[in-house]
Amino acid sequence: FSKIFSHEALESYLPKIQLVIKDTLRAWSSNPESINVYHETQKLTFRMAIRVLLGFRIPDEELNRLFEVYQQFVENVFSLPVDLPFSGYRRGIRARETLQKGLEKAIQEKLQNTQGKDYADALDILIESGKEHGKELTMQELKDGTLELIFAAYATTASASTSLIMQLLKHPRVLEKLREELRSKGILHNGCICEGSLRLENISSLHYLDCVIKEVLRLFTPISGGYRTVLQTFELDGFQIPKGWSVMYSIRDTHDTAPVFKDVDVFDPDRFGQGRSEDKDGRFHYLPFGGGVRTCLGKHLAKLFLKALAIELASTSRFELATRTFPKITLVPVVHPVDGLKVKFFGLDSNQNEILTGTDAMLGATV
Repeated sequence: FSKIFSHEALESYLPKIQLVIKDTLRAWSSNPESINVYHETQKLTFRMAIRVLLGFRIPDEELNRLFEVYQQFVENVFSLPVDLPFSGYRRGIRARETLQKGLEKAIQEKLQNTQGKDYADALDILIESGKEHGKELTMQELKDGTLELIFAAYATTASASTSLIMQLLKHPRVLEKLREELRSKGILHNGCICEGSLRLENISSLHYLDCVIKEVLRLFTPISGGYRTVLQTFELDGFQIPKGWSVMYSIRDTHDTAPVFKDVDVFDPDRFGQGRSEDKDGRFHYLPFGGGVRTCLGKHLAKLFLKALAIELASTSRFELATRTFPKITLVPVVHPVDGLKVKFFGLDSNQNEILTGTDAMLGATV
């Protein structure tokens, strides 16, 4: 899987990711009602996985149906394995079967239709990697790999995207500082993203944007922790942990108690700035993607997606909370607002002025 997330691969994904995000924000802004951000970012990350990572040319209507089936699968994937007709376990099994049929159809169409491709997607790389190692992947292996890629790109990225939007709503000065950085780097000019300016090296040069994404992932790490197997017996605080045991490490507790972070409950992107660099002291104080040799392979793709989303939000959208107060946060199964976060989006023209929807424009004309 490492080739799928290489620098060259990320460079080729970036324009496609940007396009999917642009289309999504345009749809959000044209909606006269507020949107449920968590639900919509789930659809966005699913769409990104299908269109960009897998290169499937699935019609929108079919894509929406596949998303609904995938949601049923994810909602029931951790159900108790009680095989009764109306159990969550049975619903999850049925959803997985339906999902795999849809994926098999998309894979077959992809293998038969190779015309018009202008980049190698993750599935292309996976297939070629198999051939390089002298092994033609079976359809079942392709379906399993496809499902794993969707799963990896879906829930955690949607969680972090929702947290990003909520923090930009809560901290307008952070949003304005992002805009200032985009202007100073020649990416944002007269309210528009300059054509061809969003390349990997340009995004890597946006230090404040990097700080914002790091702080979102510190304060709102999507998952609580991970499991490891003890390779060698060791002692911790007077307790002996035997070789072969399974242990769980907590990402959230680590971020909450690490002595390097000052005012841990405060959203403060500047803590990662050059003057403070709080994440540089010690190896395992900051680990939103886990640590060690089994750190998350897709972390660079996830951060790139979040940065592309933040750039589009800062450049082309105005948005405001649609409820009186910010919702509480629940941690299960991943971090997300209990009401999904209700937000009203407005499109902006090239001068950062609000674009009226067709309905609003007609109403305005009659006043």
